[in-house]
Amino acid sequence: MKKNLLSIIILALLIVNIVLTTIMMISMMGTNKKTADLVSDIAAVLKLELGVSGEEEEPTEIPMSQQQIWNLEGNMTIPLQSEQVVDAEGKVTGSKDHYIQFTVSFALDTKGEGYKKYGENIANYESVVKDAINQVVSRHTIEECRNDFEAIREEILVAVKALFDKEFIYKVAINEIKFQ
Repeated sequence: MKKNLLSIIILALLIVNIVLTTIMMISMMGTNKKTADLVSDIAAVLKLELGVSGEEEEPTEIPMSQQQIWNLEGNMTIPLQSEQVVDAEGKVTGSKDHYIQFTVSFALDTKGEGYKKYGENIANYESVVKDAINQVVSRHTIEECRNDFEAIREEILVAVKALFDKEFIYKVAINEIKFQ
C-alpha cells in the first residue's frame, strides 16, 4: 500500500511539474518574440542582415543561365566636384578639377520583372543610363571616389533601377577605373 501511495504522489508531482513548465514556456515565448523584434530593429538601423532559421531568403545571385550582361559602349569620363586649392596662409586661391574614367556593365535578370519590356531593347536606353550615372558620380569628390567607391556603385545601381522602375537590373560592374 505504501508503494502505491508513493507512486500516486510521484505521479501527481510529475503532472504539477509538467503544468508549471508549460506555463513558464508560454510566458517566455512572448518575451522571446519581443527580444527578437528588438534585435531585428537594431540590426535594421545598423544595416545588418540577420538570417532567421526556417525563413527562406531571396537569393542574391542569379544563375548564369538566367543572366544577360549589358556593357555600355566605350569609357565614361566624368568630371568630379572641384577641389579647392588653399595656400600656406589658409586662403582659397582657386580650384582644381578632377576626372574619373571607367567602363560600366550591368547584369540583367532575364526572368525578372520588366525584362520583357525593357531588357530585350536595353541598348536603346544607353544615353539615359549614362546620364543617370553621370549625375550620381559627378556629385562626389575624388577622395570619396578613392575611399568608398562601393557606396557610389550602389548609388548608381539604385539610380538606374529607378529609371526603369523594375528589378531586372540587379548588379553593376565598374572596371578600368582611372583618376586624374
